[in-house]
Formats: sequence, C-alpha cells, structure tokens
Amino acid sequence: TLRVCVQDVESRTAGEIAIVVVGRSGRYRDCELLGALFLGGLAGLILAEIFFHGSAWAFIPLTFFLSFPGLYLFRKVPALAVRLAGARRRGQAVRERALLAFYERGLYRTRHSTGVLFFVSVLERKVWVLADKGIYEKITHEALSRLALKVSKGMKEGRALAALCEAIEELGRVLTQHFPVAPDDRDALPNSVIFETGLCRAVPLLRSWLVALGTVSPSLLRPVHCDIGVLDEGVRVCAVFG
Repeated sequence: TLRVCVQDVESRTAGEIAIVVVGRSGRYRDCELLGALFLGGLAGLILAEIFFHGSAWAFIPLTFFLSFPGLYLFRKVPALAVRLAGARRRGQAVRERALLAFYERGLYRTRHSTGVLFFVSVLERKVWVLADKGIYEKITHEALSRLALKVSKGMKEGRALAALCEAIEELGRVLTQHFPVAPDDRDALPNSVIFETGLCRAVPLLRSWLVALGTVSPSLLRPVHCDIGVLDEGVRVCAVFG
C-alpha cells in the first residue's frame, strides 16, 4: 500500500512525504450560472421560435425558467462548469489549493525543510509535486518533472497506486542520497493518503480512489506538459497538466 511505501522511504531519509487527493480545487459558480443561462437561452430561443413566432416576450421568460434546470445540471455535473473556466483559471485554482494543502499538512515545518507533497486534483485533472526549499536546493527540476510525469502517466493508464509508489520510491532514492536519516529523526506527518471528500458526491471518479487506489479512468489525467516555478517562499512546484 501507499502507507507502507511512504513508511519505507521515510525510514531511510530525513524527508517527509505527504499525498493529498481532492475532488476539486475550485467552485466555478460563475461558470455554472453562465452555462445555465446559455442552455436556458438556447432552449428558450427554440421554443419561442416554434410556438410563439420568435416573440421576445416569450423568449425572455422562457430563458429565465429554463435556466434553472440548466443550473441543476451544471451543479450535478461539475465537469461541464470546469471546462468553461478555461485552462488558466483551472491552473490557478489548483495552484492555490495545492499550496494551501502544503501548509495545512505542516510540510513547511520539517527540520531540514525537506517536505514533499504529491497533490492530485481530480476534477481539474492535474497532478502537482511541491517541494520545500531544502529539497530543490539538492534535487534538479528535471527530477521533479520525472516524478510528476510518472504519476500522471500511471493515472492515465489506470494504475494510480503503482505509479505513486514508483514515484515515491524514486524520490526516496534521491532523498536518501542527500538527506540520510539521522538517529534522532522522527516521523512528523501521517503516512496515509489524505482524501478531502466533501465534494465527492459530484465527482464520481474520486469514489474509486476511496474504494481502491489504482482504479482511475484512463481519461482522468492526461499529461501534456510540465511547468516548474516557485509558488511561495521556498516552495517549488512541478505540475503536470491534463
């Protein structure tokens, strides 16, 4: 399991590794409303043309009332709204949520600044690897890129558990070289995968994570390119975009 994998790596290094999986990073309420108005307007236009000879007096109330079913649809199927948000906004939402998770999980408090976070946002189809300043002072950008790509590729193939374990083991070999375990080191963070499931009802794919890691739809995370930058003071990120 991932917990055993993380425990094994952390027994050989001073590094701390955390895995966080969230259903979604953003709400996109304005996109839900925009999509609902579009569907309501389209349906209203068709009905007004068929039954009311294109009357604007019929089109306006029809659009208003038909927008409510559209809003219900967009809220039940959040993948529709997230597509309207655009890649830049989705990336910013995941960027902010990943950084928040990094600090929420206390990865910035490690003794030698050696915290690493594997962050998966299901709805946005993004994988991020965040590393504290002690890590990126020793590990190259290319090494972090390989980790993110390995996880993303494995998820695309429906083998999330194996891909995460492989990435963690590869990271462990590098951490052991630069940050060997000291006699007084202790495990400061939980080793289990952290799921944030408050929005799981609207994201069926996340349920499969909770039931059995590794059963992820091949269309979940499609790696396109890697981007590396500094998110905050001392925190570096390598992201794979779907």
